[in-house]
Formats: sequence, C-alpha cells, structure tokens
Amino acid sequence: MLEKRVGAVFMPHGLGHFVGLEIHDVGGYLGDALPRSSLPGLKYLRTTRTLKERMVVAIEPGCYFNDTLLNKALADPELGQYFNNEVLKEYRGIGGVRIEDNVVIWENGNENMSADLPRTIEEIEAFMDKKDDNNNF
Repeated sequence: MLEKRVGAVFMPHGLGHFVGLEIHDVGGYLGDALPRSSLPGLKYLRTTRTLKERMVVAIEPGCYFNDTLLNKALADPELGQYFNNEVLKEYRGIGGVRIEDNVVIWENGNENMSADLPRTIEEIEAFMDKKDDNNNF
C-alpha cells in the first residue's frame, strides 16, 4: 500500500506549509529546498526547506474523501483492491477533516500557537455554545 501511494488518495496534499505574508506562503521551494517530487501525496508538499528559528509553519494533517480521487483509485485494479467501497460510501459527501496547528520554530523548542484551541467533539461543542445572539464568539 505504501509503494502504491494509497495514502495520497485520502491526503493528496502535503502535511503543511509555511505561514508568512499569506497563509500559504510561497517560501517552500526557495534556498535549500529539496526538488519537487512527482509522486502522489508528495508532489504538493510546500515545506521542503530546512527549518530555521522564527519560521512559522502550519501543520495540517487531514483525511479527505474526494470523489474524483476515490473513483480513479477504485477503477485502477492495482489500487482498487485496497479499498472497501461499502465503508467508503459512508464517508463520501462529507468532504473530510483537518486539524491544523500553527507552530513557531525556536532554537530551543517550538511554540504551538494553536495549542489551546478546542480539539475534541465535546470541547468544540462547548465552544460553539458560547456564541451570543449575533453568532459572535
């Protein structure tokens, strides 16, 4: 499954990106960057440089249920054997889920600027209940 890049069907993008002047900073392929890969799941990586102090990166693992990618994989005899289409039917149409952290790189450790955000279902629902009559949080 690893050799066939099955994971790229559910995570077609990279694991994160630099945060700079724009949320998807273009700094991923400058300076000491590794050459861009052509492999599924790697060809969209945006962070291939050596991390240095004061850089800010978004780390955003996700799992997506993209009909185009799923249909292509299911039609491929080499890839299709790894999927349970009955289980996939439960998840098609929801899009996917991603949890993102924004991290500052420091010489003696990293600072997760989003560490205090709600993560569990219960934490998120409690946070959502705090909105006022104008939907302000």
